[in-house]
Amino acid sequence: MKSNISLLMIGGLLSVPALASDSGVISNPQIGVVLDAYYQNSERELSERAEGFGLGHTELNMSANIDDKFYGALTTVLESHGGETELVIEEAYIETLSLPAGFNVRAGRFLSDFGYLNNQHMHTDQFVERPAAYRSLLGSHYFDDGIRANVVLPTDLYVRLGIEALDGSKLNANETEDSTVGVYGSNLKLGGDVNESNSWQFGLSYLHNRNGIVNSFGHHSHDHDHDHDHNHGPHVTGEHLYGTDFVWKWAPEGNYKYQNFTLAAEYLYLYKLMADKYAVLEGAPDSLKAYYVSGVYQFSPSWAAGMRYGEAEGYHGHVHDCHDHAHGHFHDEKLKEFEVMLAWNSSHFGTIRGQYTRQDDGKQKDDIFTLQYVMTFGAHGAHAF
Repeated sequence: MKSNISLLMIGGLLSVPALASDSGVISNPQIGVVLDAYYQNSERELSERAEGFGLGHTELNMSANIDDKFYGALTTVLESHGGETELVIEEAYIETLSLPAGFNVRAGRFLSDFGYLNNQHMHTDQFVERPAAYRSLLGSHYFDDGIRANVVLPTDLYVRLGIEALDGSKLNANETEDSTVGVYGSNLKLGGDVNESNSWQFGLSYLHNRNGIVNSFGHHSHDHDHDHDHNHGPHVTGEHLYGTDFVWKWAPEGNYKYQNFTLAAEYLYLYKLMADKYAVLEGAPDSLKAYYVSGVYQFSPSWAAGMRYGEAEGYHGHVHDCHDHAHGHFHDEKLKEFEVMLAWNSSHFGTIRGQYTRQDDGKQKDDIFTLQYVMTFGAHGAHAF
């Protein structure tokens, strides 16, 4: 077994802390397992799932109150790629429970609060994989070492402000020796209820990559061998990543058990892609855009159907390094992705999902069919909004 260690968290809304006793000693930590397996007839671009039978994002998570002041969580993930199995500790963190004035601090390795989907666990998704926008610019889900502080304001409208300081290794932000903090992030969430049946949430997010180093997956160099090993990082990185997201949820009189509908959309804008020596190359892009829009309708307690459309800009090119300068060229690309899914929920803890994906990169169109099951046993907390 190939072992690749990195860390994971379970957000406050994504897990249920164990209750502390009067003495502050925890006797019953929450332990849960999420099994994710699939069959896929073809490969999907920018995907972590290979053709054929495979193991997806299978999780083992543990969480508990440490005492009346702190909460801790750990999640490991098993993933199978090319006949090898990786054991990844995606997130591990501690979080405060008793700070005043709506403040909350989390430290360790955790999912960034960037965007709508990123801070949610993969098994809670309504589609087989994250949209192309996330796979291209965030490596499906961006987690990193660091610290985060959030505050929920005491207003009738839900207002949450957050800041993050992160190592940045997953965004190639710490490639210089003096870079101890490679990425800084900030985010704003607004939300509220329109009436008993309708609610909404709007978000703005920003990640500043301190060094703005272009990811090696974004271009091809003729000066060194390629590394074809599986990688969890983004397809391309840049100095500034902006995001905006909007979610609308409907459920009759607020009862989500029998019927509900979720409309979600995100727009991502990556600016200043290139390090200086690549910026002068013919056709080199300075920015990339990506977005998706999805709608999922649960029409009975057991059945749900959904559609999602998204686009992600990219580029490819060839670079020749000649001493202190470079020659080469780049070409713009755009990946268009249309997806339809039908899911049967045996309960809140089990889902069997069928999905059709049509991908178009401007050169080739692919039809991809995926059959997936996601089953949870043990502790399983409430999902985020």
